[in-house]
Amino acid sequence: MKNVMKYKGYYAKIEYSDEDGCFCGQIEGLKHDSISFEGQTVKELKKDFKDAIDHYLETCKEYNMKPEKQCKGSLNVRLGVELHNEVKLKSEEKNISINEFIKQAVANYLKTC
Repeated sequence: MKNVMKYKGYYAKIEYSDEDGCFCGQIEGLKHDSISFEGQTVKELKKDFKDAIDHYLETCKEYNMKPEKQCKGSLNVRLGVELHNEVKLKSEEKNISINEFIKQAVANYLKTC
C-alpha cells in the first residue's frame, strides 16, 4: 500500500502538509476515537506514529476501556441475487460455508494484486 503505515494492527494514511512543512498521519476508520501524528522527517513520523498508538492503548488500559479497532472482522456484502446463488452453489460443491468461500476468494484475489 502506498502512503500507509502499519503498527499493532492499526493503519494510517500519510500525507505531506506543505503549509506546515511536515508529514502528518491520521488513523482512519475509528468511529469514536481520533489518533493523529506528525513529523518533519520519516524517522520522526514513524516514532510519533508508534508513540501515538502506544499512548492510545495505554490510556484505554488505564481507564479500563476496550480500544477501538478499524475493522471488526465482519463485513456485510451485497452480492445481488445471481452472484449470491452462484456463490451458494460453489460453496456447497466445495462443502464449505458461503462465508469461508468468500474469505478464500478475497484472499486469493489479494495475492494477485
